[in-house]
Amino acid sequence: MNATYKKYTLNFKRPSGTSRGVMTEKETWFIILEKDGKRGIGECGLLRGLSIDDRPDYEEKLRWACGNIGLGEEKLWEALLEFPSIQFGLETAFRSLEAETPYLLFPSAFTKGEEDIAINGLVWMGEEAYMKQQIGEKLEQGFNCIKLKIGAIDFEKELGLLRFIRSNFSAEEIEIRVDANGAFAENEALSKLDQLSSFQLHSIEQPIKQHQQDAMADLCKNTPLPIALDEELIGVFSFADKEALLQKIQPQYIILKPSLVGGFRGTNEWVSLAEKYNIGWWVTSALESNIGLNAIAQWTYLQNNPMPQGLGTGALYTNNFDSPLVVKNGRLCYDTILAWNVNF
Repeated sequence: MNATYKKYTLNFKRPSGTSRGVMTEKETWFIILEKDGKRGIGECGLLRGLSIDDRPDYEEKLRWACGNIGLGEEKLWEALLEFPSIQFGLETAFRSLEAETPYLLFPSAFTKGEEDIAINGLVWMGEEAYMKQQIGEKLEQGFNCIKLKIGAIDFEKELGLLRFIRSNFSAEEIEIRVDANGAFAENEALSKLDQLSSFQLHSIEQPIKQHQQDAMADLCKNTPLPIALDEELIGVFSFADKEALLQKIQPQYIILKPSLVGGFRGTNEWVSLAEKYNIGWWVTSALESNIGLNAIAQWTYLQNNPMPQGLGTGALYTNNFDSPLVVKNGRLCYDTILAWNVNF
């Protein structure tokens, strides 16, 4: 078996804002496996500034993984515990190599175009008028669940946006999720949650920065609004540590990004613990290209989770790869008429 890797830069159609800053491009990496005339490809969805494996030795570790591909998936996964995006890339590359075609990783009614996946419509941070424009577009596109990034513009303006939605749509008509990306200060978080709760929101992701477990546990205990952990899960490697975190914080939900939490194997560990402790969960992409998104979507469909998932990011880039993934009426579909076009 021959293994190589390749860097690729995805360019945003429009600068996309979070409380951590504005992104105009996203770096990603691919592992390509070749054996007996077959080819497999997996995406290592590194997210600079957020991934635990955003380290100076990242490319060196990728090179090591390709040079030691003969160790096999199991041993490589264990050796790369601190590099979850490479774990995910290898998992999907091996699966791709074994598949009937490189992009049919988990055949199902979804990949046959018979079923689809409910997803949330993502509204990026920006000026109030731009956010309102995005909200209108998502509603016109048929989404009944939208997710707003908050924490970057004036909080009163963000409340105004929520007021605007709720003045036109009830909680039964439109489910609203908000994502603070850790933007709230610990001493003001509960007050802000109180204000947000009046808009009948589904949940808020990561209201305060990660690694404040005592404060987050207090928030989850006293919150008027369900809290979903996101960044909090990053860098928690062992099953025992995962269980200890959930036992201590006791969140209402967790959000799982396979590229950030150790691929499908790491995600499965979180899911098993969430279900053990009666914690809700859903899956979200981490701004991967359509190659990574395709793998995550196919796997997610098989989990039979009816909640809207966070998988609507395929149209963000000017130079994404053509794929059968399309969004129709707020749902992710696999259009079997459309073909893949991966130009490397």
